[in-house]
Amino acid sequence: MRESEIIIITILFYIILGVFILGIVVFIRQYLKRKKTYLSQIKQMDEEHKRELLETQVEIQSQTMKHIGREIHDSVGQKLTLASLYAQQLIFEERVPKAFTEVNEIGEIINESLSELRQLSKSLTSDTLENHSLVELIERECELINQLKECEVHFEHTLKTKVTSYHIKSILFRVTQEFLQNSIKHSRCKNISIALSKDEKKIQLRLEDDGKGFDIDKLKAKGIGLKNMEKRTQMLGGEFFLESQINKGTKLTVKIPL
Repeated sequence: MRESEIIIITILFYIILGVFILGIVVFIRQYLKRKKTYLSQIKQMDEEHKRELLETQVEIQSQTMKHIGREIHDSVGQKLTLASLYAQQLIFEERVPKAFTEVNEIGEIINESLSELRQLSKSLTSDTLENHSLVELIERECELINQLKECEVHFEHTLKTKVTSYHIKSILFRVTQEFLQNSIKHSRCKNISIALSKDEKKIQLRLEDDGKGFDIDKLKAKGIGLKNMEKRTQMLGGEFFLESQINKGTKLTVKIPL
């Protein structure tokens, strides 16, 4: 075989080898691309499933609370009303003269309990979340906390449009309530600041107190409320950042895509 034929065969061999290797590379790239697309679709389906679960949970929770509220009003409330009327009748008719003071006190306790139950029933059956904006809900919560005079709550926002999603509004409001309650009960803080902002893609809630702080690892092991807030935020594709240091206060930032 002549030298020129050997060179041609060698060149053809390397060309075929190159095409073969190129084919393998193209195949691997296509495979990885399809795999990435498939995993992305699986992730998207999983997120949609979690979102649907959250919506169902919120709806069930709302209906359950309304049912409990109606039961409190219709059943327990009516029985307490009858008990109050009976106590008043005993006092009016002076059928228990020796225990007049005790019966009167019992009547007052029943009336106080009845008043508290009515307020609870109203709060459970009302559509406060649906009928008020997120800003209005947080402002109202801040006013209630400031009335206690335990600490000073400062709220600022840059929202120009309302948050229409009930689920986003519900989570951000519950997070705010949980943070305020924890700060008042445990942190011994003097000031709490709340900031609410929104861009084209995300809404951000930032809460911060100047309290005594805590060990985050210990809280995560026990804090059921904290775990629930973080889980519900993540189910909407959001981010949950909690920071705290001993004697340096606590900061919580929640970001949820719109």
